[in-house]
Amino acid sequence: MRYSLLAGGKRIRPVLALATARALRRDEREVLPLAAALELIHTYSLIHDDLPAMDDDDLRRGRPTCHVAYGEDVAILAGDALYAEAFRHVLTHQTGDPQCVIDALAHLATATGVNGMVGGQYLDVSADHPDLRELHALKTGRLIGASIQCIALLSGADADRWRPYCAELGVLFQIVDDILDVTGTDDALGKPQGSDERHGKRTYVSEFGLAGARTMAETSHANARAALAAAAPNGALELEHITDFIYTRTS
Repeated sequence: MRYSLLAGGKRIRPVLALATARALRRDEREVLPLAAALELIHTYSLIHDDLPAMDDDDLRRGRPTCHVAYGEDVAILAGDALYAEAFRHVLTHQTGDPQCVIDALAHLATATGVNGMVGGQYLDVSADHPDLRELHALKTGRLIGASIQCIALLSGADADRWRPYCAELGVLFQIVDDILDVTGTDDALGKPQGSDERHGKRTYVSEFGLAGARTMAETSHANARAALAAAAPNGALELEHITDFIYTRTS
């Protein structure tokens, strides 16, 4: 668990959570337990994604994947334990109104279950794919969105107000990820370049070409910035910067 969790990475999801707290004029230190839980869950998903039965990747965050280092059996258990630990961590350490904590955890469970991340992963491995936006809205977008909406719920704020921004940010992240899978390097990405192509996966690049995917990323970035402006009319400078980073990232 520690091997995969502490290996590095961009920590986009907990960073989004802390930035959302600040946008809501809240001390970000108060939401650290929930922010940490998001990274625990994200790491669990990466461990399981890398397994031979899934993407069968040997490199993650610049080092051998968990199942390569410790065996497939231990990797499955490490992922399971990280998911359970995420909820235990919030229930044990997250302060605030109890109903708000429960609401945030219920949203997190939904975002990572059958109607969220796991449902999207199933669509990814099944033969019957919906359109790419629907697939990735579940597989990638729901946990990214939960990083924002869970903090709103924890703060007693209107989580639905953030929904359009969350949805577009998840799409933007995936489009850029698909572009980098083609244009990046193993060293920069911390994982094998071209993994999606080797596995015959449908991506924004395979569907629309590299130029088309870049145009879609540009449009999605503009849409995300507009949705953020509507969700945070008083400004959310750090979320603006994170949105720009997701669009321009190289790894």
